[in-house]
Amino acid sequence: MTGRVASVNVGIVTEAAWAGDASGRSGIDKRPADAPVLFRVDGVAGDFIGERTHHGGPDKAVYAYAGEDAAWWEADLGRTIRPGGFGENLTTYAVDVTGAVIGEQWAVGEVLLQVTMPRTPCTTFAGFWGVPDLIKRFTARATPGAYLRVVREGAVGAGDPIEIVHRPAHGVTLGEVFRALSLEPALLPRLLAADDLPEPIREKARRRLGEPAG
Repeated sequence: MTGRVASVNVGIVTEAAWAGDASGRSGIDKRPADAPVLFRVDGVAGDFIGERTHHGGPDKAVYAYAGEDAAWWEADLGRTIRPGGFGENLTTYAVDVTGAVIGEQWAVGEVLLQVTMPRTPCTTFAGFWGVPDLIKRFTARATPGAYLRVVREGAVGAGDPIEIVHRPAHGVTLGEVFRALSLEPALLPRLLAADDLPEPIREKARRRLGEPAG
């Protein structure tokens, strides 16, 4: 399965009352880059991250959102959402992001990425869009976008192909993880089958299932 990069987006510093960082700064406003951008293990070169307690780090080095899902939101809200409008570093085309399997690997330009976990909507996101009930609506829609780990560093630019080069056999998808942690707790046992799921998420699933810590 091969898609492509519609846009690579880098966060600028935004100061606002809704920003989650204690300093009142956020990097959710990401703008399309006009040249290839270096993707490193610790994140995207030049990308500002405000609240590092909840954003950034190796398991959240890159955030991807599908252009097709963005188009749904444009229609629903009756507004144009430019690339980067979800706070994503990668706007994708022809990639089933919600159906991606945890641990799945994408070859993108010079880079190898690995799907780690879904994005959890927050008040900063709602404030950025000016949609007070966005968390509820985003959760119900359940197309959260994918956080990715950088397995091999390199440059990525608009138009680069996205090829899925490995898909784990456990079959636990990004969408299942998101729904299990939000509106469908019956899916929680499925999460424990995903060996590639970051340990904090696995621990959260164990706690909710009443199982001892692993």
